[in-house]
Amino acid sequence: MREHGTLRLFKRGPSAEFRLCLLVLLSLSLLVVDAGWTTVLNPLRQAISAAIYPFQRVALAPRDLIEYMDSWTNAATLARAEQDALRRQQIEMAQLSTHAAQLAAENQQLRRLLNVSEEISQRSIAVEVFYVPPNAFSHRLVFNKGSDAGIAPGMPVIDEGGVVGQIIRVTPYTSEAALLIDDQASIPVQVLRNGLRLIAFGSNEVGKLEVRYLTAGADVQSGDTLVTSGIGGLFPAGLSVAKVESVQRDPGTGFAMAIAQPLSHPERYRHFLVLQVDVSTTQGNQARLEAGHEQ
Repeated sequence: MREHGTLRLFKRGPSAEFRLCLLVLLSLSLLVVDAGWTTVLNPLRQAISAAIYPFQRVALAPRDLIEYMDSWTNAATLARAEQDALRRQQIEMAQLSTHAAQLAAENQQLRRLLNVSEEISQRSIAVEVFYVPPNAFSHRLVFNKGSDAGIAPGMPVIDEGGVVGQIIRVTPYTSEAALLIDDQASIPVQVLRNGLRLIAFGSNEVGKLEVRYLTAGADVQSGDTLVTSGIGGLFPAGLSVAKVESVQRDPGTGFAMAIAQPLSHPERYRHFLVLQVDVSTTQGNQARLEAGHEQ
């Protein structure tokens, strides 16, 4: 029978302690030689370094490629971020410029309103447009002040151009005004040139006023300025209303009608003045006014 011997995986040799001492002595010898033979070994060292340099570059190529890709990605990301920041800054600057121009325009309009309020003896309340009701069949504006600020139905609304309309409905914090061009609005006027008293109505023609029920021989001409006559007590006398554009005469019926362009510009501005006229003596007119606008 064959004897089973012990399996030997490694060959026997010098012990580990002996090899360690040998390596320590070799290291010390190399240190001594390197320190004492520097001038002699430098050329050899440089030659070896030049010989292994290509292999070093090949070994480091993946690292260099990763670093290049990372720097390129960071640069592209930084460029995009800077471009986005510049575009955002341009938009913000454009918005600031537009806002500044808007504030300048509103400031000029408020100055003109202040001049108007100083020229008239009537007390007034400055209001701002809250919103415009989405109704294609009426022309209204809703302001940001109401009865708590002293506004009441029947009070006229003006801007620097003249009469804008009349308050028809109020709440504690808002008020609604019907513009002169509303087809249910009317205002007593007179021709500034000769004092002829008339009544102007909202027109079916967009943005116009109609002076109806004129006799064929009424002294109204194109270019005449219409101002409030003061009749009725709601509108103070002398406020600018409109300028006559044309006069349509019908010889068959003996009547005429004038078409006028309002001098106010409610579609342009946000701030207006509400004149605090005494509406307590005109309750009947107010009731008829509100009833007419509710229909």
